[in-house]
Amino acid sequence: MTEQVDLNADMGESFGPWVMGRDDDILGVVTSANIACGFHAGDPSVMAETIRVAHTHGVGIGAHPGFPDLQGFGRRRMQMGREDLQAAIRYQVGAIQGVARAQGATVRHFKLHGALSNMCSENEAMARACYEAALSVDPDLIIFILAATAQQKAVEALKCRWAGEIFADRAYNDDATLVDRAREGAVIYDPAHAASRIVKMVQAGAIIAESGAHIPARIDTICLHGDNAAALQIARTVRAGLETAGIRLAPVGT
Repeated sequence: MTEQVDLNADMGESFGPWVMGRDDDILGVVTSANIACGFHAGDPSVMAETIRVAHTHGVGIGAHPGFPDLQGFGRRRMQMGREDLQAAIRYQVGAIQGVARAQGATVRHFKLHGALSNMCSENEAMARACYEAALSVDPDLIIFILAATAQQKAVEALKCRWAGEIFADRAYNDDATLVDRAREGAVIYDPAHAASRIVKMVQAGAIIAESGAHIPARIDTICLHGDNAAALQIARTVRAGLETAGIRLAPVGT
C-alpha cells in the first residue's frame, strides 16, 4: 500500500470576469495545483493570482497545458503537427514559469489537460513529444502521467522524473483510460463514493475499473476536478478518507 500520496486539482481556469471553480477553497485542501496556461483556460492575471494563493498555502505548483481551444475548454480533440504541438507546450510552460518566478515561486510539475492528455494516454509517440518539449524548457519537472497508459511508457522511455496519477471523480475503462465524458457515469459526483473508491485503489495499488477489474498501477497523486458543483465536498471527503486510512498527504517529491 502507498503510504503517502499527493492530492492535485486543476486550477486557474477562470477568464476575465468569468469565474470557474472554487480555487481559493480547494487550495486549502489539495497539496498540488495544476494551473492553466492560457490556451484552454485562464489568462495572465488569473494565472498570477492562482500562483500567489497556491504559494501562500505551500501547495506545489504545476503547468497544465492544453490544446489552443478556449471555446471548447480543451476538451475537443485536435490534430497538430509534432513541431507545432511542441512549440505550444514550450510556450505554455515558459509562460507559467515566468509568472511564477516573478512571485518567488517555482513550477515543480507538468500535467497535460483534457483532450490532449486523453490522446497522449493512447499514443506513446504523442506523449513523448509533449514531455520532451516540456523537459527541454525545464529538465527537472516532475511529469504527472495517467498511470498504466501510453503516457507511462513515454516517461519510462525518457527516464525522467514522473508521478503516476489516478482520478477521484472519473470512471475508468479496463485499459486504464478514462470513460468518455459523454457517457453516463463518467464523472462521479457523490463525495462518499469518490472517497471510498480512492482509498480502495490506494490500498490495492491498482486502478479499479467500472467493470471491477484491477489494473496494477503506481499511485503517487490523485486528481480532484474543481469544475463541478460537488468539487469542494469531494475534495474534503477524499482527503478525510485518506487520512482516516493512515495515508499521509504531501506534494510529490517531498
